Amino acid sequence: MAFVFFINTNSFAQNENALIRKGNKLYKEKQFDQSMLQYQKAIEKSPDDPTSNYNLGNVQFRKNSYEDAAKSYQSTIDHSTDNSIKENASYNQGVALIKQKKLEESINAWKNSLKINPNDLDARENLQKAMQELKSKTPPPPPQKKDDKKDQNKKDQDKKQDPQKNKDQQQQQQPQSKLTKKQVDQLLKALQQRENEAQEKMNQNKVKSLSQPDKDW
Repeated sequence: MAFVFFINTNSFAQNENALIRKGNKLYKEKQFDQSMLQYQKAIEKSPDDPTSNYNLGNVQFRKNSYEDAAKSYQSTIDHSTDNSIKENASYNQGVALIKQKKLEESINAWKNSLKINPNDLDARENLQKAMQELKSKTPPPPPQKKDDKKDQNKKDQDKKQDPQKNKDQQQQQQPQSKLTKKQVDQLLKALQQRENEAQEKMNQNKVKSLSQPDKDW
């Protein structure tokens, strides 16, 4: 954690700044409840003050109020124009989020911190560890159902065992070819020739029977 404490140097009322100073002193003495009270009083006077919210986030973290701490750091990020405060708030927010097991949110927080200060080795190390943990928790693709696989194997086996059936089915699916005009003429000519040959043969048999003598009585 970057437990750095800030004092607002902008146009901040003297008594509110005094509350922050007192809260910082109590924090260092580990009087966390009393220091929190001072920061909350300062925030009541100026709710959007990033310095008060940042320091409040630090004491909330010490009291294991990680969800509240993350919200205080977010308020600091939203309202601060000081990159030093925003960087520390983003880093601390990442730690508060990882304490809540909000892995993806903590990754985003450390990314934001590194955007401000790419040389922050602690933020980089935390980001790498969180990304590796997220990758290890990503579930693999669901396996194929056993029944589906069995059905597919059965279909493949049927194709191998009965190739003639598949061939007949393919032939039935193919359209029947049509005879050309030339093929039709040739077929009719062949039929006519067969009829002529048969007629000629019948005539020859008739002449032969007439040439034989009648039965001798």
